[in-house]
Amino acid sequence: MAKLVIALDVDGIEDMSRICAKTGDAVEWFKIGSVLFSKYGPETVHLLKKKGKKVFLDLKYHDIPNTVAGAVKNAVSLGVDMVNVHASGGLAMMKAAVEAAKSRRPETLVIAVTVLTSFDQASFSMSLNREGGYTIADHVRYLAETAREAGMDGVVCSSHELEMIKKSCGAGFVAVVPGIRPSWELAGDDQRRVMTPGMAVRLGADYLVVGRPVLKADNPAEAAIRIFEEMERP
Repeated sequence: MAKLVIALDVDGIEDMSRICAKTGDAVEWFKIGSVLFSKYGPETVHLLKKKGKKVFLDLKYHDIPNTVAGAVKNAVSLGVDMVNVHASGGLAMMKAAVEAAKSRRPETLVIAVTVLTSFDQASFSMSLNREGGYTIADHVRYLAETAREAGMDGVVCSSHELEMIKKSCGAGFVAVVPGIRPSWELAGDDQRRVMTPGMAVRLGADYLVVGRPVLKADNPAEAAIRIFEEMERP
């Protein structure tokens, strides 16, 4: 069964605690990103773990292998349940991350970010200063296969690359999917490659990352439950 991860993209630890309280038992997994962690640090993880929650620490490490290894070792020592690096850091860097997390594997998943969902093909090609021929899917496949070679548990990817990744890397290779928008909130924002929860699950998503549709809801628990219902639809 796919998991729902609520992205705590908020400014304050009080906001984090409020969302956690309002979702109650409806949500087990939460994602802590760089905005919250940069201000409050490990306290954010400790608070969620005390509440019995699962934590995805989304800091997207990208540096030389030794530095990333140290960062991942410190992250897993906090008891996080998932941590990520940028796959574009390369094979050696990802191998170092996997090795650094070995004391808590398989309890802690170590995954690699492929191409951010804020990119569409035009902006991706522009970022590479490369026109035509080489697609986002080509690059995601390359990064995912490199992550698998490094021993990573899976990748963060757009729902649009799910089928390709599962076919290339195997059904057991974890796919964590942001850019998820429930059917009642499909208006555009800074996400470009988006999909509904039900469709993403049918294509093989293992974890769905959702932020604004829950964070902005009058009743966050009810919004989360509605997303779960969409995930379970055939």
